[in-house]
Amino acid sequence: MEEAVSAGRLRAEGNALFQAGQHRAALAAYTRALSLDCSGPERAVLHRNRAACHLKLEDYAEAEADASKAIEADGRDTKALFRRSQALQKLGRLDQAISDLQRCISLEPKNKAFQEALRALGSSMHEKMKTMSCTDSKVEQMFQILLDPEEKDADKKQKAAQNLIVLAREEAGAEKIFQSDGVRLLTQLLDTAKADLMLAALRTLVGLCSGHRSRTMAILAELGAPRLSAVLGVEHEQVSLAACNLLHVMFDSLREGLQKDFRGKEDAVVLDSSKDLKLLIKDLLELLPLEGASAHGRDNALNLLIKVVPRKSPKETNNSMSLWVIDQGLKKILEVGSTVCGAPGSLPVTENTRMSASVLLSKLYEDLKCDAERENFHHLCEDYVRSWFEGHELAGKLRAIQTVSCLLQGPSDAGNRVLELEGIMDSVLSLCASVCEAHQLVAVEALIHAADKAKRASFITANGVSLLKEIYKHSERDSIRIRALVGLCKLGSAGGTDFSMKQFAEGSTMKLAKQCRKWLCNEAIDAGTRRWAVEGLAYLTFDADVKEEFVEDKAAMQAMFQLAKSEDRSVLYAVASTLVNCTNSYDHEEPDPQMLELAKYAKQHIPEQHPKDKPDFVKRRVRKLLTAGVVSALACMVKSENPALTNSCRELISRVFLALVAEAEDRGGVVAQGGGKALIPLSLEGTEVGQTKAAQALAKITITSNPEMVFPGERIYEVVRPLVSLLHLQRTGLENFEGLMALTNLAGISERLRQKILKEKAVPMIEGYMFEEHELIRLAATECMCNMAMSKEVQELFLAEDSDRLKLMVLYSGEEDEKLRRAASGTLAMLTALHPPICKRIPQVTVHWLEILQALLLSPSTELQHRGAVVVMNLMAAERGVAEQLIASEMLEILSVLAKDRDKPRVAQAAQEALAQAVSYGLIKPGPGQD
Repeated sequence: MEEAVSAGRLRAEGNALFQAGQHRAALAAYTRALSLDCSGPERAVLHRNRAACHLKLEDYAEAEADASKAIEADGRDTKALFRRSQALQKLGRLDQAISDLQRCISLEPKNKAFQEALRALGSSMHEKMKTMSCTDSKVEQMFQILLDPEEKDADKKQKAAQNLIVLAREEAGAEKIFQSDGVRLLTQLLDTAKADLMLAALRTLVGLCSGHRSRTMAILAELGAPRLSAVLGVEHEQVSLAACNLLHVMFDSLREGLQKDFRGKEDAVVLDSSKDLKLLIKDLLELLPLEGASAHGRDNALNLLIKVVPRKSPKETNNSMSLWVIDQGLKKILEVGSTVCGAPGSLPVTENTRMSASVLLSKLYEDLKCDAERENFHHLCEDYVRSWFEGHELAGKLRAIQTVSCLLQGPSDAGNRVLELEGIMDSVLSLCASVCEAHQLVAVEALIHAADKAKRASFITANGVSLLKEIYKHSERDSIRIRALVGLCKLGSAGGTDFSMKQFAEGSTMKLAKQCRKWLCNEAIDAGTRRWAVEGLAYLTFDADVKEEFVEDKAAMQAMFQLAKSEDRSVLYAVASTLVNCTNSYDHEEPDPQMLELAKYAKQHIPEQHPKDKPDFVKRRVRKLLTAGVVSALACMVKSENPALTNSCRELISRVFLALVAEAEDRGGVVAQGGGKALIPLSLEGTEVGQTKAAQALAKITITSNPEMVFPGERIYEVVRPLVSLLHLQRTGLENFEGLMALTNLAGISERLRQKILKEKAVPMIEGYMFEEHELIRLAATECMCNMAMSKEVQELFLAEDSDRLKLMVLYSGEEDEKLRRAASGTLAMLTALHPPICKRIPQVTVHWLEILQALLLSPSTELQHRGAVVVMNLMAAERGVAEQLIASEMLEILSVLAKDRDKPRVAQAAQEALAQAVSYGLIKPGPGQD
């Protein structure tokens, strides 16, 4: 009877909270009441009330479930039926919602609210049926308008095209188009060669193919891969891009079929899509060396191959697609990479084409799994270079050298092997002195890319430095001088201290940097040439004096940021490298003191940190970069879909972001300029180091800012996975700590976020860190668990038979560390309030439970006293047996004193409620003046 009274009291409390608009708190009260033993009718009312809370919180699936439980108890409960109809309507199940409303009206025929709701719902249902019935005629009408050569109304045509695209995005609409001979009609639109009609057709086909393998295969059979690749190669840039998007969607749909088991009717008719995949890839490879293909079409084909051919993860065992592409198309890719711009008969290319070819070659090479596969790759590259180098005079030598450059920028192992072929290096050096600017450009660039590799640096330093110096000093062409300067910069840093700028006079570094900044700011020079100025700075900014001068030159910084935002995306790596140097965000290795002593004893050179690389200087440089607009430039770089945004480049950008958010006061500005949004993709894709750095930057922002403001809408849920990645054991203690702190903030926001954290399997990791020796990490883990304990699933974990979770939390409530006690006792207060069965377990987990609770109540900290008093109050309310143990101890005396303490009203109120519960059990008598 006492428990039923308690459930009734909780229901009344929930009702009051609901009326006050505190729907989440009301839900917690009803849930707690349901955990107690109460009668069937009482439980039905509680479920009905919870359904009302879920409706207010827009959790319609839960609202339907609770309303259904109330209806199971009483099929005539019109309130529950009405609430379920509201939930079903929101879930899109209109027929079921109507059925519930009709039942409500049959029970209460005069209820106007029910009548009005049914009228509105019936109207919605009618509209939906009407729309479905006339879709066929609409599809036919749209195609008639688009294909009618007599139709001159452009607006009408545009509207028809847009309607077709929108209809194709819905599964029902896509199927209607497909069944209404839509593919043949869309093919006719493509064949008109009119850009607007082609765009409409391609975008509609995207809707038809998205996530539907059998439709994709049928469409591919109807259209044919050659037609699609031909559309990809057209001159119209938007049409080419739309064709690229369609092909990507087709690849995803076909590949999904290879990776998943049959899922029912849709897949039952499909046997194998691997042939179609190879057919598409074969046509993309055929497009690459095609003279009639447009430059951006070639770029789109390369970018698509980069996305769809190599394995997404080394964990996938099958790399057969990469092997097939190397066998069928490596020479075709090298054809593009070896193109010499401006040469007779050269393929149309953009500024980004060769970089795209290098990235694709690199991806293919990285996808190889054994020495035999790599050896085959090397032989194919060597054969290709020889075929141009031998017997093709000067034009052939230029193609061979350009191929070397392409390989050195991509799979550098293959590039180095080719560079060692007889006569290649000699040709590079001799052509560097050519009087023809185009020839000299090819050779100098090859020399620069070769200088990146320490393996070749000694040879090039011995043979090429004097030549590059001569070119730099005497060439009249800025395009040549700037490349020669970059070559000198690279050679100066290629071997670290062995090849430092010793070959240049004192102060040369500063002079070269000044010249780079001058070129960078000169808008009269083309962007492709100015990019090389950034390449030079990427090397020269190893010198702290150069860094300091660069951040003082606001014009140079902003010129670099503008280049980073330009269409020439090959500058991204150089910009990111320069920023890493300026922010000192590269890895620092602290030298072993014993090794330092040995080095001094042996009179060896000991590297010393430049005075201007100390923390205060770095902090000032970061502030100057922030003021100059570095964040918007980085955000723009991250958005790039270009292959130049390689994983290595992503890592550099992540390092810079982490440096930019090092100081709490700078984080708001970083977020305001789009830094928070840019960090999410960086934390989910790229090298492991890069992802970790980006995740740590996200954690720093989440700790000191309001996450709901920083990551609005659905974006906040994307932050969870990167933060959980910081909890892995291979991460540093600081990364663990910051990840826990950030997750604590998120876990305190909403149940949906807690569910996302649970889904990412973070709870076992959080528990693990609760045993950590480092007190700050242990505290952060306990605070995180405190917020996670608001979830029902987490509460259940504390009741598991073979678990010491509850024992640990009770023991931590008695630790000396006040912050840890506060976190642990707060968790206990929440657990005992939200999940009463836990109250019965606390006396069983440790013999010290009473002693710990008494210590909390006697603490000089009001906050600890309040948490202790709430735990005792919840224990009293949960079970008479537990209450008897509490009253039999010194607890009664402590509670009596606290109940009279007017200076601590919250503590006094909790103590009074605990004593009142003891009175209701008849364990003590009420005091004078009490009821």
